[in-house]
Amino acid sequence: MKIAILGAGAWGTALAINLSAKHTVHLWARDPVQVAQMQSTRCNQRYLPAYPLPAGVMVMADLAATLDACDYIVLAVTVAGLRQTLGALQTLEVTQPVIWLCKGFERPDARLPHEVFRAMLPDALGAVLSGPSFAQEVAAGLPTALTVASGVSGLAARLGQVLHGPSLRVYSSDDVIGVEVGGAVKNVMAIAAGISDGLGLGLNARAALITRGLAEMTRLGIALGGRAETFGGLSGMGDLLLTATGDLSRNRQIGLALARGVVTSAAQASLGHVAEGVFTASEVWRRAQALGVEMPITAAVCELLEHPNHAAIVVQSLLARDARAE
Repeated sequence: MKIAILGAGAWGTALAINLSAKHTVHLWARDPVQVAQMQSTRCNQRYLPAYPLPAGVMVMADLAATLDACDYIVLAVTVAGLRQTLGALQTLEVTQPVIWLCKGFERPDARLPHEVFRAMLPDALGAVLSGPSFAQEVAAGLPTALTVASGVSGLAARLGQVLHGPSLRVYSSDDVIGVEVGGAVKNVMAIAAGISDGLGLGLNARAALITRGLAEMTRLGIALGGRAETFGGLSGMGDLLLTATGDLSRNRQIGLALARGVVTSAAQASLGHVAEGVFTASEVWRRAQALGVEMPITAAVCELLEHPNHAAIVVQSLLARDARAE
């Protein structure tokens, strides 16, 4: 089949490399300079310099040409760029199923990606692809398992077959909300885990934080309409474990920097990539407050993103919370 991937960051490029073993892939980038560089070097020097682009990946700058005769559209853009990209698809009157990869809540109204998608393309078929996945490992062809979720009957199973490959195992679900909440909140918890490790609080603390972080994630997801069992799967616990403990995690790196007292803007600049948890934390907290959902770890991360020098105070505040039933 022919698959169009919009967004040539690390994740979009990695998925293009992986899927090209099975399909023809059109990889679109907004920046014509980046497109020219990738076409000439057959490599994404900025985001994945160690992984050459296979012959089955065509890098393109013209969006209409990228989408021409493609069977599926994959949006490998950030949550902040999702609405604009969907607007372009709306203008081009696309009819192909759309799969989005972004993990977070849109600012400033704390909307999940499927809510943005439905507002922009109300008649289109859509699905979310999420789960524990570092771009470098996907590009390298290392074993990875993901979840694709759609509310359209049969679509997730069909997409699972399309995306499934030699090193990519894709499970299907109809719990779009649960999958999206897991992908969004785990980034916030990964920042918290980085802070904990950066402060030297120990492995016991990290295990407790991940476990209680999963409880926060599940509470919010259920309140929004997701199912509890989804959070025990790949897009919940699986993604949380990877992002909170893996050193390739951008959000974990942000937390480690905050523990050193580095201000958030400087920590982001040093990454060279987007860490979605930085933008998601306040939106998660906003949505939780509106629903009356208790999320103390999320509140602590929001505080430290604004005031990294408050780390000791915030940790003490969490530890001083009243004992309660689990």
